[in-house]
Amino acid sequence: MNEQSRKRKQIPDITTQLRADVIHMPKIIAECSGIRIHGRRIKSVIFTTDAAQIINHNADAVMAVYPFTPHPAISNALISISPVPVFAGVGGGTTGGARCAQIAIFSEAQGAVGLVVNSPTTLDTIRSINLVVDTPIICTIVSEHMDIASRLEAGVSILNVSGAGKTVEIVRKIRENYPDVPIIATGGPTDESILETIRAGANAITVTPPSSAELFKRKMDKYRASAAEGAREGRPLF
Repeated sequence: MNEQSRKRKQIPDITTQLRADVIHMPKIIAECSGIRIHGRRIKSVIFTTDAAQIINHNADAVMAVYPFTPHPAISNALISISPVPVFAGVGGGTTGGARCAQIAIFSEAQGAVGLVVNSPTTLDTIRSINLVVDTPIICTIVSEHMDIASRLEAGVSILNVSGAGKTVEIVRKIRENYPDVPIIATGGPTDESILETIRAGANAITVTPPSSAELFKRKMDKYRASAAEGAREGRPLF
């Protein structure tokens, strides 16, 4: 590589002291193709509904799905504070049918760039959502035995694979049968597992960060260690 080519490949990295301590996505995610939605390419997706985390990360998008009945107040709050696009959960498990479609309308109006439905979502519910919104529907896939074709036909645009230890296998099978369908998938805890998921066919990767409690514990441990070191050296605390 000549000097000119090397300089073209270098990416200037600028941050500030207060923004340096944020949740960073694994750099290996850059290896995936990404999914372009309304002109914006998304590769990394942080899986959280924690308001503080939503403001302090460097992911391309947020996956805001939670284990309760979706509520417009929640999606509105998360979308309004997020500096990046939000994929909002609209139900499909406990919440289905007309209510699910109504929540989808609210989420679209609030600015969600994707509407996430749970794996048990019925085809009728997907069709009901597809009739009333103009936002991509993202369907969560948890098993290789799920009927992908019927979900795509009903109106799903993107598949969100969350198969735990079988994620790579599920992604690979989907990609073999549907070479062009956009796939978001959980990447696992290591660079190697993320890369394996990308090579299986995932276009974008979701990352679940440590909880805010865990992150705060790490910071407090650091503060305590610094205080102990200062005491040993006779320095005043902070």
